[in-house]
Amino acid sequence: MSSITATPPSQFDPEYLQWLMSVFPPGATLPSFNTVPEMRPSTEGMIRALYATFPAQPSITQTTHTVTSADGTPIEVLRFSPPHPAGAQEATPAILHFHGGGHVANNVSMFAPALAELASLTSIPVFSVEYRLAPEHPFPAALEDGYAALTWLSTSAPSLGIDPSRIAVMGESSGGGLAAGLALMARDRAFAPRVKKMLLVYPMLDDRSITLNPAWNPEDRTVKMLTMCWGAYLPAHLKAGDPEAKVSPYAAPGRAEDLAGLPEALVEVGTLDELRDESVRFAGRLGEVQGAKVELRVWEGVPHGFDAAREIGVSKRAVEGRVAFLKGL
Repeated sequence: MSSITATPPSQFDPEYLQWLMSVFPPGATLPSFNTVPEMRPSTEGMIRALYATFPAQPSITQTTHTVTSADGTPIEVLRFSPPHPAGAQEATPAILHFHGGGHVANNVSMFAPALAELASLTSIPVFSVEYRLAPEHPFPAALEDGYAALTWLSTSAPSLGIDPSRIAVMGESSGGGLAAGLALMARDRAFAPRVKKMLLVYPMLDDRSITLNPAWNPEDRTVKMLTMCWGAYLPAHLKAGDPEAKVSPYAAPGRAEDLAGLPEALVEVGTLDELRDESVRFAGRLGEVQGAKVELRVWEGVPHGFDAAREIGVSKRAVEGRVAFLKGL
């Protein structure tokens, strides 16, 4: 078991700490996991409970579409549609979303309250991919699922009422890594029209962090979980975290040597997030590319997944920034 307050309280944003203590009382502990099957029920239950507190969005319509992945597997894409103004003729932008869960856990329905909120705040339909999970389906299954969804979204644009030249890819945590990997894949496959924007929320980008980050304690609960998740996601012949391993940049975008030609990007992460350094490094490298448009937002005093605390100031500012970025599609 691991203490919920391993980080000194003084380092937390005061509002976030107050919220944290209301959700996890003093002395509360988090279970540790050695396998993905052990991890899934606990993390999924916690996430469902947190997102169940989000306000309902009765104006948002949810529908399910089925697309076919590269290997013939049917994949669901859940659509969250805001009301279309009466008489409106113009096609709308679209957001292609990937949920978090370390590549090994969770599903779209768990994040439905947040996705409905996003569709409502942006007035843009959100399409979230029910991609396959590792270790049952290691890389590249999830990314090929994402590429199939992007292809379907673009080719079906007329019937969906969307503009294929105004598509953003986004995700949180491992979903952010998938969004970045998809942007790289779409660039290299000369996908057209090009993806317009990329929103990476505390993204999981680089397996090498589990071995090369000097600030990481290999016995820390979160580091152990990340090591387990990367090990499940990457093909068995690759050793997660090995700098010499031939890991595809589509799997670990932080390894990509060439970041030219990627969409306009917004990258955000908290100062207490274990993924902070790789997020900052990736955004910095993007910013070095000639002609690239990238904005990095580092939120003080909050850890991974901080925006589950929707009513605190830092979360409100983060959501407002995401909405403004996406409304620019």
